[in-house]
Amino acid sequence: MTFLLTPIVTAPAPAPHASDAELTAFLWSLINEDFLTEAGWNAERRVLEPPIGHPTLGGRRCPVPGCISPVKGLKLCATCNTRHRASALPYEDFVRVPRTAPYMHLPVGDCRVTDCERPWTDSGTRPVCRSHWWQLQKHGGTLEEFLTDPAIKGLPGLGDCAVRACNRRAISAGETRLCHAHEKRLWTLRKDPGFDEEMWLRTAPSSGFAAEVSFRGLPDLVVAQLLFGLQHRCHRGARTEIGNFRALIDRTIRPSGATRLEDVPDPAANSEALILLNRTRIYAIRAVKSPEGEYTKDEWDLVAFGHRGSLVFTAIHQPWLRESARRWARDYLSKVRSKSASSHAQQHLHGLAKLSDTLRARPDRGMDKAALARADIENFLNRMSFLEANGQMTTRTRIAYVSKARNVLREGRAMGLTRPNGPLAGLPDDFVITRHDVPKTPEPSEEGQDLPAEVMRQLCAHLDSFEAMTCYELRLSVELLMDTGRRPEEICRLDLGCLTRDSQGKPVLLYNNWKEQRIGRQLPIHEPTAKLIIAQQERVRERFPDRPQSQLVLLPSQNLNLRGDRSIDANHLSGMHREWVETLPDFVLDDGTVFDKEKIFPYAYRHSFAQRHADSGVPIDVLAELMDHDSFETTRGYYRVKEVRLREAVERVTQMQFDRHGSRIWGAVTSVLDAERTRRAVGAVVVPFGTCSEPSNVAAGGGACPLRFRCVGCDHFSTDVSYLPDLRTYLDDLLRQREKLRSMAEAEDWARAEAMPSDTEITRLRRLIQRVTEDIDTLTDAERAEIQQAAQAVRQMRQTFLGMPRIRQPLPDLRPERPA
Repeated sequence: MTFLLTPIVTAPAPAPHASDAELTAFLWSLINEDFLTEAGWNAERRVLEPPIGHPTLGGRRCPVPGCISPVKGLKLCATCNTRHRASALPYEDFVRVPRTAPYMHLPVGDCRVTDCERPWTDSGTRPVCRSHWWQLQKHGGTLEEFLTDPAIKGLPGLGDCAVRACNRRAISAGETRLCHAHEKRLWTLRKDPGFDEEMWLRTAPSSGFAAEVSFRGLPDLVVAQLLFGLQHRCHRGARTEIGNFRALIDRTIRPSGATRLEDVPDPAANSEALILLNRTRIYAIRAVKSPEGEYTKDEWDLVAFGHRGSLVFTAIHQPWLRESARRWARDYLSKVRSKSASSHAQQHLHGLAKLSDTLRARPDRGMDKAALARADIENFLNRMSFLEANGQMTTRTRIAYVSKARNVLREGRAMGLTRPNGPLAGLPDDFVITRHDVPKTPEPSEEGQDLPAEVMRQLCAHLDSFEAMTCYELRLSVELLMDTGRRPEEICRLDLGCLTRDSQGKPVLLYNNWKEQRIGRQLPIHEPTAKLIIAQQERVRERFPDRPQSQLVLLPSQNLNLRGDRSIDANHLSGMHREWVETLPDFVLDDGTVFDKEKIFPYAYRHSFAQRHADSGVPIDVLAELMDHDSFETTRGYYRVKEVRLREAVERVTQMQFDRHGSRIWGAVTSVLDAERTRRAVGAVVVPFGTCSEPSNVAAGGGACPLRFRCVGCDHFSTDVSYLPDLRTYLDDLLRQREKLRSMAEAEDWARAEAMPSDTEITRLRRLIQRVTEDIDTLTDAERAEIQQAAQAVRQMRQTFLGMPRIRQPLPDLRPERPA
């Protein structure tokens, strides 16, 4: 039998104060008929009996003869597993012994007496009802003689068992008509003098067996909620032990007498019943939620707004301010589609809560908004400053709270909340947080968020341990983060068909920029990375051979994922990555210092990707495209060298500055005065391979040089060690150009002579390179290393090259088996 994991049908939510009947009808409209059929729902008997083999509800049948219970473990059902441990028999011998137990799984059928409507219940040796069995004892003779005796007449049925949850027919004709199982149970319970029989009849569990779950005796709304929650769990691929589900109903829900799942008291903490109850009822409760119904509450479930998480308004005490916060939040949630929308919105509410606390210190406790003034804003700002000074909040938290409170008040006015009857109506104009009231953000630290090459190498060397403590999909996600520099969510949610080829046959990664909602982005990748993706695609196809490839993901989750369309979670990846990093040995850098493990997190791989390519000389416009940024300023925030670090680098490089003859200009200078640095900055212009101080060319921004960039022949030209790779590349280009022109027989002599590089320029260029190189060779190894690092920093920040050749630095060799 093929089981379809049916999707959940959506419908308009009921009104916020709908009756139980309306909620019941609404939930039934969401329950798919195919799901009910697959799950074995019998509406007439109100019984659920999932068939053996159902992917989320059914199990395997126990191999012991005579046992019809589903298998929860590896081999046997729970009862037979207990019997097997107590029997001391080998497994092969135990499964040959039929299961027998008094009053357990007794077969039930119709009495064989003609027209008798009563059931028989026994081991099968006397297939007649109890009344006819007594008559048979008096009659004597065989059963066949008894059945053919015309004096033996059929009896009318006794109806259903008096226990409300039971769906079996009664077999006893006494005052309380019960099925066989409940009759036996009642005999025992009546021995207790305090036994409440009426309560027992209402709350006793059903006498069903195997995988049968009875919903009889439950309110209609609870039945609809349970079935909808079960459908949602099946749709997500969550396995539900049907025995646990039956126990939840019989031991928790039915005895509570609750008319809604939300009114059912929680079972014991950390129990399977509590987990199953919470996960089942939360689906049913959220199904009937709507933005209109959530708006009036002080705590919003953001599922009703299309987001995750919740928003809490209880910390805002003034009704007018709380209503303004609600109006702002509703507007904000309608615009954003970020996974962190709830945390961003809640941060705004935290800022308003601090403002509310300040207003409560007024005599009117901030209730009279018309009496507010600028002084109240100043009190709020001073209070925030006080909390920061006393260590009760950080500087960034203070800035965030002030700026977020400002956003809500400013946007509230823009939304028209100050109109008559609006929550901000009558609010004075001077009750406003200005741009200047928000504290300035501290200068970012010198260190970026990129990881040093030594740390990256050590992380790559321990990827096997990460796979051992998690799974291959999480390990692969980390490798793709390192190789591609994408955001964690973008990697985790890759489709199976995320790899394509460009016109040259080079691999290209297809991904979605979920943060900015840009779908179908393309990123060139290396062949080794493409091979990882191809191998994973084969693994996924083998795991889900019956699913269409268009519905599969590249990194499927190991849990709740029967269809292969559920990806690993970025938050789970982050948590497991943190645990992995903490288990690794200390990260020792080349200079002997220990790198802080707190700085190693999945998003840092994106910063490292940007820094590696920036260091190698990738232009900012290309890097912005690689990072999928709209603004160059955003890209610079990922890799730019800070002012202090750049200034130190310029100091070192300036000490190695040369004129066109190769003579040191500032060789004896150890510290450049600010005035001198400024004078040279405004008195020179950047040209290919150095700077030019010719006044007319400086005034023209470098575009008035009559020598057309033959700078090595001009006394106004100077260079430094950071241009040495460019000078060497330019020399190689001139030499190649000269050899190519000499071999061109089809060109006329005058054209070849005009295009031929000058031997004098080549000679001067060689001499300049030689003098600079010789000067560097006189340095110690430590000084040479400092100069090279400084030159690399200066080259990273130099973006203007006037169309002349530029050198791209090689990427660090983080993993020898493939490029970084």
